[in-house]
Amino acid sequence: MEDPRRCRHLCVDMQRMFAEDTPWHIPWMQRVREPVAAIAAAYPAETIFTRFVTPKTPAEAQGSWRGYYEKWAQMTRGELGDHMIDLLPELKAMVPPARVFDKMVYSPWLDGRLHHVLRDQGVTTLVISGGETDVCVLAAVLGAVDLGYAIILATDAICSASDETHDASLALYGNRFSNQLRLLDTEGILRWWGE
Repeated sequence: MEDPRRCRHLCVDMQRMFAEDTPWHIPWMQRVREPVAAIAAAYPAETIFTRFVTPKTPAEAQGSWRGYYEKWAQMTRGELGDHMIDLLPELKAMVPPARVFDKMVYSPWLDGRLHHVLRDQGVTTLVISGGETDVCVLAAVLGAVDLGYAIILATDAICSASDETHDASLALYGNRFSNQLRLLDTEGILRWWGE
């Protein structure tokens, strides 16, 4: 059951390496910056930003991630620079009171830290924004469903590099997870949260 008094904003991977001119550039990120920032600015102490942190070199990656970073070696921190994993400047300015959780995989749930913090705070509902709709946002949503959170997905504050899979993902969220997830735009989220 959604509860605005026990809610957090989970903002997924709104980072410079996706917004700037890199091989992982997401053109849509520019369109969602404003709605993402509006949700975070309305509830900065209730906002948690995740950052996708690449290894320094492909050799630091485990399992199939090593081959992934051999393909994308230019996106390792050794090549790209640590500054590119930073949040977008307008979001970074909200930390603190907002918090940051770094992750080296798509899901923010895998190591248990985020769930532990949220559980200790009595959080039952998550507003999710960020990128990409069909990769890291998908991993965040599926993990949150498995962990029993009620989810509100910010439809105008998520983005992907692929229109086709973004649209397919929204259809999947709305059709297959309608008992655990609700789709709302930023205006609707802020109205709901303010009630």
